[in-house]
Amino acid sequence: MKHYIIDGNNLIGKIKSLHKMQQSNKQGSREKLSFMIDNYFHDKKAKVTIHFDGFAKLPIKLTYANIIYSENHSADSKIKNQIEMSNNRRIITVITSDNNLREYARVCSTSLLKSEEFAKILSHKIIDDEEDRIIQMKNSIEEFKKIFGVDDD
Repeated sequence: MKHYIIDGNNLIGKIKSLHKMQQSNKQGSREKLSFMIDNYFHDKKAKVTIHFDGFAKLPIKLTYANIIYSENHSADSKIKNQIEMSNNRRIITVITSDNNLREYARVCSTSLLKSEEFAKILSHKIIDDEEDRIIQMKNSIEEFKKIFGVDDD
């Protein structure tokens, strides 16, 4: 099973709305990113770990991802440690744009995905989900009209 290790703060910096939110609401930006990631991976067979710098404020409950806070260390050092402790580094994909972390992951034979690229993937997923919901709502409205004999006239 693939294992995605995500540099959360780095990814937040690559998503404009989250980066802006982080300036005034650090916890809110973390929550929103975490839910976006959890939603993205809901239909994929993968292990997902999101790393954030610092300490947990309020717990973020996710179904498909796990959050690790660096506490008194850097998230980068926690990510490096997680890679180092892995039994099979080839199943790991590290998502970050941090050059030092990318180089470490590359030397350890993990796959790499830049945060900017993953941010685009997440954005497309959100747009696709919203379009699906709009179509479902339109179909529900049409079904309602048929059931109750409502005309558009």
